Amino acid sequence: MQNPPDRPALANRDALGAYLLPYFAYLGPGLLPAGMLSPPMDYGLRIVATAAAVAWGWRRFPRLTGPGSPVASVGVGVAAGLAGTLLWVALKQPFVAATVPAWGEAAWAARLAASGLVVPVFEELAMRGLVLRLVLQWQEARAAGAEKPFEEALDRRSVKDVAPGAWSPLAVAVSTLAFMAMHDPATEWPAAAAYGALMAGLWIVRRDLLSCIVAHGVTNVVLACYVRATGAWALW
Repeated sequence: MQNPPDRPALANRDALGAYLLPYFAYLGPGLLPAGMLSPPMDYGLRIVATAAAVAWGWRRFPRLTGPGSPVASVGVGVAAGLAGTLLWVALKQPFVAATVPAWGEAAWAARLAASGLVVPVFEELAMRGLVLRLVLQWQEARAAGAEKPFEEALDRRSVKDVAPGAWSPLAVAVSTLAFMAMHDPATEWPAAAAYGALMAGLWIVRRDLLSCIVAHGVTNVVLACYVRATGAWALW
C-alpha cells in the first residue's frame, strides 16, 4: 500500500508502538502476582524485555547524535547527570519517609542495572524524542492553518525531521509534564519537574538525545550508589 500524498514513509502515528512497547515491557513483570518473581528475576526480565522492545523499534526512532561532538555530549551528559542527582535528592528528600527497608544486594544490583541501562534509553526516546517534538510539529501545523493540526502532526509528519535542539516553551512544558506523570505524585513530582526541565535543556544546548540518555543513566546509577552508601533508601 502506498503512502497518502505528503505522508512520510514512517509517519508519527506509525511509530507510536515503538515508543510505547518498551514502556509496557518494563512495567509488565511488575504486574505479575506478588512473590512470583524474586527482585533479581523481576529486573532481569525487565532488562531483557525492554531491550528487545527497543531493538525492535530502533529504525523508527530519531538519531541519538546531533551536529556536535558525541564525545563532548557524553562529557556534558556525565556532568549534567551528577548535577541531576543532587537536584533529585534535594527536591525529593522533603517528601519521603525517614526510613524504609534496605534492598538486598542482588535486588539492588538488578535494579541498578535496569535503571542505568534501559530506563534512560526508552524514557528519553519517549519524552525528548517523541513528545517534545510532536508538540512542536502540532504547533507548526496549527500555525500553518491546518484544519486538524494534531492529525496533521501524526499522519503527515515524522519527529525524525525535527531540527536538532528545536524547542518551544509549550513543547518543553508538555514533555516535562509527561515525564512527571511517569513518577510518584506523592514524593517525586517536584524532582521530576526539575529533572525533566534539565533534560529538555540538554536537548536544546547539545542538540542531541545522546547527552540526555547519558545524563539520565548517570543520575540513576549515582542515585542507586548513594542510597546504598547512606542508607537513604526512601530516595530510590
